[in-house]
Amino acid sequence: MDFKLTVPSALDYFQSLVESDDSFPLLEAAASLAQDEYPDLDIQQVLGDMDQLIAKFKRRMYADMGEIEKLRMLNLFFFEDLKFSGNVNHYDDPDNSFLHAVFRTRKGIPISLAVIWLELASGVGLSVQGVGFPGHFLVKVQLKSPNEAQILIDPFSGQSLGREDLSERLAPWLPGVQLTRPNAVSDDALAHFLRTAPPREIIARMLRNLQEIYRRQEDGARLKQVQSRLNILLNTENI
Repeated sequence: MDFKLTVPSALDYFQSLVESDDSFPLLEAAASLAQDEYPDLDIQQVLGDMDQLIAKFKRRMYADMGEIEKLRMLNLFFFEDLKFSGNVNHYDDPDNSFLHAVFRTRKGIPISLAVIWLELASGVGLSVQGVGFPGHFLVKVQLKSPNEAQILIDPFSGQSLGREDLSERLAPWLPGVQLTRPNAVSDDALAHFLRTAPPREIIARMLRNLQEIYRRQEDGARLKQVQSRLNILLNTENI
């Protein structure tokens, strides 16, 4: 009897990752986006690289480390020691959206850097989420001790953002807002734009970033590949 081994296509693999919102594998799904451009990419190597970073940071931790100290040390580790940063000079390079390339160059755009930062932060016990802020993806940390607090961080630079910073960044997206007026951006508006972005929404935003790059480059073949992934992502029953 003849047995034939059918190897799943890159799209089949992607579909298997995003079928359900339960335990959505954000890092793996994000890493798989590069398979159209890099068909021989070893996704398990990317996941292994992440595990090594988590293990490396854990060796620096000490018993009973508080959340604030852990966050401070994590940001030093990520931005200073590992030297992850925004790719200012080549922002529109598609490789900025491909995690294996970001691991190699330590350069990316806010959302790809955020995916790596979020995985690292959650891997060491911090309560973190992505934030689909308009124009610039952010991350937030929920601190429980000594007092409950929420910290917003720009994964492109490592900057912690206060209310004034957030209002200034949000103003261009709110026509008619005058920042010279007290509380020009209301608490409700801030809360709306700082809501948590679920993993499916993060992957969709990464794909739309690539979609826009390929559209500007008039690269029809790559644009079609991205659109196929978006169709799969957005047409599953759990969206």
